[in-house]
Order: sequence, then C-alpha cells, then structure tokens
Amino acid sequence: MIGMQVGFLILILVVLILVASGMGYISAPVPDVARIVVSRLFGYLSLAEDIDPIVTAAIADVRLPRILTAAIVGGGLSISGAVFQAILLNPLADPYTLGVSAGAAFGASLALLLNFSLLGIWSVPMCAFTGAMLTLAVVLYLSSYAGGLSSTSLILSGIITASILSAGISLIKYLANEQVSMIIFWLMGSFASRTWADVWLVLITVLFGMLVMLFWARDMNLLILGERTAASLGIHPQRVICILLITASLVTAVCVSISGIIGFVGLLVPHMVRTITGPDNRRLIPVACLTGAILLLIADTVTRAVLPNEIPIGVITALTGGPFFCYVLRKRQFSQAGWK
Repeated sequence: MIGMQVGFLILILVVLILVASGMGYISAPVPDVARIVVSRLFGYLSLAEDIDPIVTAAIADVRLPRILTAAIVGGGLSISGAVFQAILLNPLADPYTLGVSAGAAFGASLALLLNFSLLGIWSVPMCAFTGAMLTLAVVLYLSSYAGGLSSTSLILSGIITASILSAGISLIKYLANEQVSMIIFWLMGSFASRTWADVWLVLITVLFGMLVMLFWARDMNLLILGERTAASLGIHPQRVICILLITASLVTAVCVSISGIIGFVGLLVPHMVRTITGPDNRRLIPVACLTGAILLLIADTVTRAVLPNEIPIGVITALTGGPFFCYVLRKRQFSQAGWK
C-alpha cells in the first residue's frame, strides 16, 4: 500500500516538474521539456539540438534549478515538521518551533545589514545557516537539565529564544535604511535566482536527513507512548530525541538558508498525510516528503508563472495554509465532539 502511494506521488511530482518547467514568459510543450531534461541529465545533447537554444537555456539553467529547489525544500520542511510533532508530542509543532527560523533570519538580516560578501553568493545563506545552528545550540543548552530533555522545556526555550531574536531582527530593520527592503524580501521567502549548487546542497541534506529519520522511525513511534514506556521497550529516549532534533533542525536550517522563511508547510503537510498513512512514521515520512514537495512546487509555480507579478512564496503559503489549517483544526474539534 505504501509503495503504491509513494509511486503515485513520485509520478505526480515528475509530471508537475515537467509542466512547471514549460510555464512562464518563454513557454515550451511538455515533450520538449522532457527532451531537454533527459539531454542534460544523461548527456544526450543531440536529443534537444533542434530546440531553440534560448528555450533550452531558460529551462535547464533558470527554471529547473528553481523548481527542483522548491520541491526539495518543501519535502525537507515537511519531514522536519513530522519529526518535531512526533518527538515533542505537540500537533502544533513545526520546523520553526525551536527558533531555528528566527536564528536563520537574524543571521541573514545581519549579513544584509553589514553588506557581508566574503563568500560571494553564499554569504547570506551561510550566515543564515550559522544563525540557525547557533540558535539550536542555545535552545538545547537552555532546555537541558540533569542530562535530559523534555518537550515542554524545549518548546519554552524555543519560544523565548525566538522572541529575543525577533526583537533583534526588528532592531536590524530599524537600522538598515536602504537595505531594509532586501531584508524584508528575504524574510518573506523566495526561490528566485536559485542555481544547481543550491539544488545539490538541499538535495544531499534532505536525503541524509530522511535516511536518519527513517532509521529511527520505529523508535520515534515508541516515543509517542511516553519516555518510560519507550525505555522499557529497549530504546534510549534521550539519545533518540537528541539525534532527531539535531537532524530535523539541520534540514530546516539548510532549507531556510536557501529559501528564506516559508511557513505552514511543515505544520500542515504532516497533518494532511497522517489522515492517509496513519501515525506510523515509517510510512508518514516518505509520503510527507513527496506531498510537501508537490504542494510547495505548485505554490512556487503559481507565484512565478500564473500571477501577473511575482509574490514572495512565504506570503502564498501563509495565505493558503493558514485558513486551510483553521478548517482542519475546526473539523477535528467537531469530530471529537461527536459532530457529523
């Protein structure tokens, strides 16, 4: 059953990638897009030699990196959200619960304010990543006691740290003057000007993170029963929690450093998928990854090729994901109360 679901979602994702690659100011039919993709991936350059070089360059060098980055980031945020909800035992947890996004935003805002360009095009993403990981270290330090971690202390530490960093971001925007528009645009999220280097970075990180999450998925299932019960069944709860926290935060940090702040994907997708696959994380994680990739790819295609003017992707996900999550939450409340 899970194999059929994964295969069906992969087919949908591939079709959407081909369709989205042909949409835009320079349009191209799906067969031509497929030939361009195959020629670039496998080196059969003669396969697309009759296609206009401008169309080939637009698809292979501009659109495909952006489209693939959007899909991979959507998958990464979704599996991170699933892990946070499982180990924190909180259905409202998402990839940004521990303040990782606030740390990334603070690092990126500081780099834009100071015009930091020592690393070229990687300057802002590296500062965002550094800020995110330093924030995670602070949250883990604040929430640890007697060698252990609790979901309550982790959430409270994340909220406190994120509040302090949000105040710092507000101060940076106040001091930024002409750079303030760049800071605001980054904070709203965007996949514009992504490159193949960005694709490989997020792909390697998300694949690594998903392998780690799947390896510990059975132990994650047992954590839902409570730490004492999980320990009695032969696992080390604190070790599992720490490994999964660091892995999910690493995936989130890399995704945020590339795309900016994109909300509701990591919160909403695991809820949607859980109604189909059930709570078993061995099935939930791969399906959530593909579902998140499809949804964020659709959102990016709408803002890039459908709307008359491009809107930051974070605005699109918030405007659509927020009301839909309210609907899901209200429907669940009615079903628990016995409403039909």
